[in-house]
Amino acid sequence: MNPIPLPTTSHTPAAYTGPSLEQVLAQRKQFLNPGLFLYYKQPIMIVEGKMQWWDSTGKRYLDGLGGIVTVSVGHCHPHVVAAANRQNQLLQHSTTIYLNPNIGEFAEKLASKFPGDLKVCYFVNSGSEANDLALLMARLYTGNYDVIALRNAYHGGNASGMGVTAHSGWKFNVPHSFGVHHAVSPYPYRGNFGYDDPDAGRKYADDVKQVIDYTTSGKVAGFIAESIQGVGGFVEFPQGYLKQVYAHVRAAGGVCIADEVQTGFGRTGTHYWGFETQGVIPDIVTMAKGIGNGAPLAAVVTTPEIAAVMTQKTHFNTFGGNPVVSAIGKAVLEVIDNEKTQQNCLELGRHLLAGLNKLKEKHKIIGDVRGKGLMLGIEFVKDRATKTPGREECAAAVENARELGLLLGKGGLWGHTIRFAPPMNITKADADFALAVLDEAIGAVRD
Repeated sequence: MNPIPLPTTSHTPAAYTGPSLEQVLAQRKQFLNPGLFLYYKQPIMIVEGKMQWWDSTGKRYLDGLGGIVTVSVGHCHPHVVAAANRQNQLLQHSTTIYLNPNIGEFAEKLASKFPGDLKVCYFVNSGSEANDLALLMARLYTGNYDVIALRNAYHGGNASGMGVTAHSGWKFNVPHSFGVHHAVSPYPYRGNFGYDDPDAGRKYADDVKQVIDYTTSGKVAGFIAESIQGVGGFVEFPQGYLKQVYAHVRAAGGVCIADEVQTGFGRTGTHYWGFETQGVIPDIVTMAKGIGNGAPLAAVVTTPEIAAVMTQKTHFNTFGGNPVVSAIGKAVLEVIDNEKTQQNCLELGRHLLAGLNKLKEKHKIIGDVRGKGLMLGIEFVKDRATKTPGREECAAAVENARELGLLLGKGGLWGHTIRFAPPMNITKADADFALAVLDEAIGAVRD
């Protein structure tokens, strides 16, 4: 492969003087959960991050997955770091049983970003917790138990999150799926109704209606879906899908939950929230990852009517919305507004998508290119006619890109889709670098 010059940056990483990669790896193997996995054949040790860049003991990488769509406005963004430092020096912890101004200020600013009656915030520590709480709210509010989720979905690593997840590789064989029913994924590239079917949204939604009619009592607690499927390979739903589904679910007494863990905060470019791209307003919204730019912060936002069900029992989260993460969350929202990162996602997303479609014309192992804003998927196939998933081809391209200075994600049921979701502050030079790397990295795979 031919080396590709990295875009210039004014930041000079600090000299690393800590333990070696070999020492850290040995320590990890001895003392950490063996279920943890590493992404590359030759592990990378990340020791510093600055905006869209990561440093691995002297080698710089463009972060093409935003720390798994966790870093929204850039690693160690100075405004966010300053807010965290100020609060760390003042007060690190006080639970919600006491008053503190930070949590209220953050909640008010976050609620201002939502349409309709979505105005009540409940802060937790992770997306898994947020989805667990959303399911609890749905069941309490409706008095029903059955929940509908989608195949190809991912909603978390706790028991209830695994229950609504539909990836066998992410689920343990424990009874966490009782009362959960999975509908067909609205996956235009691989599903029965493709990009060329203008009525695909309604047709996929019909399967949710069939699930309600044939596998439940006719009454459901709710429906949960990512606005664009993340781990599933950045699958974007056909237009009209969520509008039709929400109508079916509400007619069955259920509420509609939008999982915005990966799609929220302007990442799609056209809208602040992914569900807005479908022209719907959910009853409950969950979010995590980018909300805290890497800090352990997540939230559930819902209506006052649904939120009121939580007063039936004593229920609170010890660390949810603590002063430090509230200061961080508010600072992240300020950066998104002040630096116009949503507009950046829109402009660079269009530029990247156009470039990826040109790569698709050039490289036959690319079966599909899709996504919105800075949430783009490249699906690999062994053969375009059969659409046999190109798992090995995808893995090889990701390894090749790493050698050239670009770190990417993998997704899809077979690990056959590159996920590109960098921090939302990347530049056009970064985007052009990513396209050049992908061209070289994919070209080095059999084509």
